[in-house]
Amino acid sequence: MSMNIKKTAAAGMTWVLLAAGLAACGAAAPAAVPAAAPESAEAPAGGEIKAADSSEAEAAAVQDNSAGQTGFVPGLSPDTEGVVNVVGHYNNFEAIEEEFNRFNEYYPDVEMKYTYLDNYSGIIAAAVGGSEAPDIFFTYPWMAKDEKFSSLFDAAEDLAQESLGIDLSCIREDLLSADAQGRVLEVPVYTTTYGMLVNEDIFEKEGLNVPATYEELLSACEALKNAGYESPVMGYNGGDSLIFPLFYPHFIGTVFNNEEAISELNEMAPSAGEYMRSSLELVGDFMSRGYVDIESCNALENDYDAVIMRFFEGDVPIMMATANTASGTGKRESKSEAFSANPFRYGFYLAPSTENGGYFLSSVSIGFGVNKNSSNLDITNEFMRFLITTDELNRMAEAKRMVTPCTGIPSDSIYAALRDVDSEHFINMSELTLLPEPDTQLKIAGRLVGSGEMTVDEAVAAFGTLE
Repeated sequence: MSMNIKKTAAAGMTWVLLAAGLAACGAAAPAAVPAAAPESAEAPAGGEIKAADSSEAEAAAVQDNSAGQTGFVPGLSPDTEGVVNVVGHYNNFEAIEEEFNRFNEYYPDVEMKYTYLDNYSGIIAAAVGGSEAPDIFFTYPWMAKDEKFSSLFDAAEDLAQESLGIDLSCIREDLLSADAQGRVLEVPVYTTTYGMLVNEDIFEKEGLNVPATYEELLSACEALKNAGYESPVMGYNGGDSLIFPLFYPHFIGTVFNNEEAISELNEMAPSAGEYMRSSLELVGDFMSRGYVDIESCNALENDYDAVIMRFFEGDVPIMMATANTASGTGKRESKSEAFSANPFRYGFYLAPSTENGGYFLSSVSIGFGVNKNSSNLDITNEFMRFLITTDELNRMAEAKRMVTPCTGIPSDSIYAALRDVDSEHFINMSELTLLPEPDTQLKIAGRLVGSGEMTVDEAVAAFGTLE
């Protein structure tokens, strides 16, 4: 086996997810939810994307685990030699190292490398066209409309070519994307959404079910408050509203299929603030009930490590989070003295914002693109053919604690609750055409209403001018 893991301080860059529809493999495009872990960043909502309206089929696919399970059959000679270099922005990418090891069982003479780029978004376009160009590179959905990365589109291989033999059917159709020429220039590796980390042992101890509706959430919080839990709900309060995973999916759910609303919001019409009202009322209602200790939330220094370690103290029933944040829980269990001394069962659930539950905003976190000018293109494509299978992608997702892009979430995953999402609450974010400007206004409004700095009426009236 030959494997080399390199860490390089450079000026890195995140790449691009394409848009359109892929009829042959069940296509749709990447989304606009949080970008990649561990530095969870939120992508602007929407994009120039064409995709089939197939939420019902996609929701079913979250539960189905039958596609793409034929497994990998080697197509090259076992004594094939070469070098495959994957570059990305994960400082520590043990999941890909495990895949390298498994791939080397088939091709022991192939050198597999992962190179970490410190400032990924600064140099990846130049790096792909350079003398030491990578073979595979990270892609991110929020880069889709940025013209400065157009050279990446030019350098990326069409992974849907039949000659490559890559089985894209194992990937949920809402996550695949194609450009105007029908080319698939990236494949999703990890996906994400919004929700909440739930201490399941606390709920069992207090004789409560994990809430599935907004009224159940309120009832559970009231019971937990009466049982002595000072802050039944916590979340990071240093960026968007600490209950962002509750009200943002609610907002997207209210405007997703409303073309008139999206149009007025994108035009930044002053009256479009009314489309925020019900979601802001949700914020105001929940925050007025005393279920959140603001001071405790203000003490959280970031929305990743600090959130996880505080959750592992064991006295927080619900921690608002993204799946990107939840991805860091596995490695931090042993780092938490409290959790090591008193471990508990926990899972990731949608935050219920309506009488019918919460919304699953389905979005790509990171993907892989292949450099079509690679000097080792045959073995690079062989690795991609090996990786893009249900078994390997699920293995990658489990190792990183991310949501699998495959057509079935394993029942033993911390994301198992997402298997039960109904089609009406499953939203393919690649189909959302909301622009960044109104999206930002909603986020600011939620934070100001949540903190009590503005009333709902004031925030609605100030749409377009919020800072």
